[in-house]
Amino acid sequence: MFSLPSLPYDYGALEPFIDKETMVIHHDKHHGGYVQNLNDVLKDNSVFLDMDVFELVKNFDRISSEIRTKVANNAGGHANHSIFWQMMAPASGQKPEGKLAEAIDETFGDFKTFQEKLTQAGMGRFGSGWAWLISGKEGLSIMDTPNQDTPFAAGKFPILGIDVWEHAYYLKYQNRRTDYIEAWWNVVNWKEVEKRFLEAKLP
Repeated sequence: MFSLPSLPYDYGALEPFIDKETMVIHHDKHHGGYVQNLNDVLKDNSVFLDMDVFELVKNFDRISSEIRTKVANNAGGHANHSIFWQMMAPASGQKPEGKLAEAIDETFGDFKTFQEKLTQAGMGRFGSGWAWLISGKEGLSIMDTPNQDTPFAAGKFPILGIDVWEHAYYLKYQNRRTDYIEAWWNVVNWKEVEKRFLEAKLP
């Protein structure tokens, strides 16, 4: 069975950038809903229920076509959100350091240009979806995914991601996605991003 991970901080810890009410609904209702739906749709498939969600999303081809879309939508939502909460932290809007900072500068020219490109990916995602910083053998890259599609399913390893579904920001920012993304940069947990970057470098 899959379970909803607890937030690594209080619901209101990301104020004033991400409001408490949004965090409660986003975590408990939206993420919680993906977990419940995933358990429901896989209730007769114990082999998949015993998998880690990140393993599951890499094995969609093994799932019956009759339920594959439902599994992909909800497993993707569960996987994406499980790392999203970790990628944020209270008052963490400093810049990356060390090898991650070097890699960003090498790939994008400087940190500001990287910010602009990830922001553009988030703004350019029509409708609901995500914008990601990916780390792989080819180095760093930016991609965006629709709905709850997850980079893990495509063999990619995201080290930073921003949720641009309206439920992530609408209570506070209404339709102002630009304002939400600008505020979100203040709560990026760069220590977690660097940790994931170093993990991606492991053989």
